[in-house]
Amino acid sequence: MRIGTALATFAAIAFAATIAGCATKPPAAPAEAPGALSTADSAQANLAAASGSLVSGRVTLRPMGNGVHLTGTVGGFLPNSTHAIHVHEKGDCSAADASSAGPHFNPTGSAHGRASAPAHHAGDMDNVVAGNDGTVPLDIHLAGVTLGGGAANDIADRALVVHAGADDYTSQPAGNSGARVACGVIKVVQ
Repeated sequence: MRIGTALATFAAIAFAATIAGCATKPPAAPAEAPGALSTADSAQANLAAASGSLVSGRVTLRPMGNGVHLTGTVGGFLPNSTHAIHVHEKGDCSAADASSAGPHFNPTGSAHGRASAPAHHAGDMDNVVAGNDGTVPLDIHLAGVTLGGGAANDIADRALVVHAGADDYTSQPAGNSGARVACGVIKVVQ
């Protein structure tokens, strides 16, 4: 009986120590939900002139790293001019002034700002500058968004909009960048 009593005592002490140890440990952090992933391989946005401009172009979008990378060429600008470019909420470029594209894409309700700033819309990008020939070779990485899949930060089937002027990165809600001079719906192709 002594061995049985000793084992029972040992088990009771071990159990009590385990319970006491659990009581003093901080609670485990909740597991983070996995981030949304792009389901598309690529998309295109064919930018058509808006607001009576001559601006047009073609942009390819591909998931890359923590976002989507945009490449292509946009032309029809005055030489050496600076322009804002944003992803807008609605994939509708039917209005002559592209107002049908709605406001900037902003699923988190953030303030407008520079793409590198802590607070900015998901669709905010830095200004682009036209060369001497009035064209802009696009090479932009838009962080924090996905392409396809339907997540809240998915930019597929939204509009890519180019503005007449530069984004000042501070005016709310859209950076005071002027008229919408080109608009194209982001359409998944693969």
